[in-house]
Amino acid sequence: MGERFVIEREGCDLVGERWPGDGQVVVLLHEGVSDRRGWRQVAQRLAPRVTAVAYDRRGYGASAVSTSPFTHVGDLLAVLDREEAGRAWLAGASAGGGLALDAALLVPDRVAGLVLMGTAVSGAPEPALDPDTQRFDALLDAAIAAGNLDEVNRLETWLWLDGPSSPEGRVGGEARALATDMNAIILRNGAREEEGGSSVDAWRRLAEVRVPVTVACGQLDAPFLLARSRQLAGRLVKGRYCELPGVAHQPYLEQPGQVADLVLGALDGG
Repeated sequence: MGERFVIEREGCDLVGERWPGDGQVVVLLHEGVSDRRGWRQVAQRLAPRVTAVAYDRRGYGASAVSTSPFTHVGDLLAVLDREEAGRAWLAGASAGGGLALDAALLVPDRVAGLVLMGTAVSGAPEPALDPDTQRFDALLDAAIAAGNLDEVNRLETWLWLDGPSSPEGRVGGEARALATDMNAIILRNGAREEEGGSSVDAWRRLAEVRVPVTVACGQLDAPFLLARSRQLAGRLVKGRYCELPGVAHQPYLEQPGQVADLVLGALDGG
């Protein structure tokens, strides 16, 4: 574990961890079905080459549901200010990647580069879903309607950790136990990804992102995310695409060494 810290913000205290190192600050931004703990093994591999920082967004992990209006970009800036980081690299998975892109557009002077994995993109068009992902949509709708949070968690863990076309339980052990625990907290809290948005239409503004961006996606992730990731990398001024073999939507849990190498490679310019 890293060094725990707390940032007092209006409506919520943000809880995070840092792993001190030399040189660049890298902020690790979690997705919508996880919290900062998902990044721990990656962060341990990044330090001491860099100072790695991860924190729980409001309603995730140890950070409570907010009692006042906020933006995730505003909270991210508070984390950067705490680190006294003029410009930092942002590595984000899924919703965390969407936050990283929004920050690169809203506060470009604070962002040195991006690493995005299976990323969300604000303003992106609604995707066409493949049959396997459509099947999960229907099952999740039924579980949500029935108020069965355990079943929602089971299905979401299968979809995102194993992959929509993979058998349930493809990934087991500590990775599965952690994924299930992180998402259970989110479901209990009723955290919604759309809260804290900054009304950024990043999809239409990609030409404004001038920093280097590595866009990665797991080979076993939902096909629409693979397609979006390739398209995104092609539309960015300094974008490059990397497909991660043998993993789905949560590669930092399956292959933390591979993800750490991806981040360090991006920082090194390749």
